Amino acid sequence: MTAPDSILSEAQAAVVARAAQAIREHGPACEAAQDVTPQAALALSESGYTRLTLPEARRGLGATLTQFAGAQRTLGEAGAGLALVLAMHGHVTGAAFQGRTLPEPLLEALAGACGRGELLNALASEPELGSPSRGGLPRTRAEADGTGFESGGWRVAGRKTWSTGSRALTWALVTAATPDGQVGRYLVNLRGPGVRTEATWVDALALRGSGSHDVVFEGAPAILHAPPAPAYPASSAWFWAAVAGTYLGVGFAALHALRAYAHERTPTALGAPIATLPRVQEQVGRIGAELLAAHTFLLHATRAWDEQPGAGAVPLIGAAKAVCTNAAVTATDLAVRTAGGAALTAGLPLERLLRDARAGLTHPPGDDSAFTAYGAALLRGDTPA
Repeated sequence: MTAPDSILSEAQAAVVARAAQAIREHGPACEAAQDVTPQAALALSESGYTRLTLPEARRGLGATLTQFAGAQRTLGEAGAGLALVLAMHGHVTGAAFQGRTLPEPLLEALAGACGRGELLNALASEPELGSPSRGGLPRTRAEADGTGFESGGWRVAGRKTWSTGSRALTWALVTAATPDGQVGRYLVNLRGPGVRTEATWVDALALRGSGSHDVVFEGAPAILHAPPAPAYPASSAWFWAAVAGTYLGVGFAALHALRAYAHERTPTALGAPIATLPRVQEQVGRIGAELLAAHTFLLHATRAWDEQPGAGAVPLIGAAKAVCTNAAVTATDLAVRTAGGAALTAGLPLERLLRDARAGLTHPPGDDSAFTAYGAALLRGDTPA
């Protein structure tokens, strides 16, 4: 199996290692606080990971999609909640620069934020809208200080849900509609006026340390904005790869935890570690095979994009997201079944991994749309098989 670190440059591997260490160190406290603690936010910022997917021409580390997906697998294995905070930052940055989906002044602002270690996210989901991937007009509104999209400033009002890392973020690209129904994106300083966070991500089933609360905008100023533009394939590619890598890491964490437990657990009646039992060996083999298959599929999909970025590779990446998230669910479920009652206690990380893995199923694309799009593309013959 190809280790994620083997596809990274030395500089990239260094920031990934620091970020993974920050997650391991601060993840338990975030899980207990059900939020991203200030100490965790600082550690993530200081790791240098904010520069991973920023192009080298912008003073970044220039990670490809394959390198980013591998990095996220490493972080997901360290801890899904905080890994997802960095996944959101990385995919927004990678897609924006590769796809040139934002105006130059906005791209330069993002580059500056990445260089300073300031975390950012794109906030689009809303209570009534749900995920914008299914269509619909946002209730969040942007009122121009002047006239039209060429004005000097905007005021944003509305509510965004599932705002991963909300309290740790400095910036957000907020999707909002103008009074005449045009949808754009507005760069808002989340530490500025007119912004507050409501702690709605409390007692969540999964990702309790991700701080995915609601963010409320009450006339928050936005100087920079991106006017309406057609969707570009990079946005889907980078988001889906980020999600796939992160949750695949959760599955590998379950495999490693089960292997360690199988060598440690020695029942009196057996007189040997349960790792010697054929049934345990079979389950570990099933988990390992499923994760290896998913990992190989993800590498194939992201390399297809890196070789020829464009709409043709997107269905393959969507299918990889579905395969990886389902593999994580299967891996954690089988690990809990194999470990038995001990898996339900805090002594093992398996109960948390089981919960976190299921969150991967909620991210778009859903299994239905992912496999339908990939199947249609295969039938047309316009995507890599």
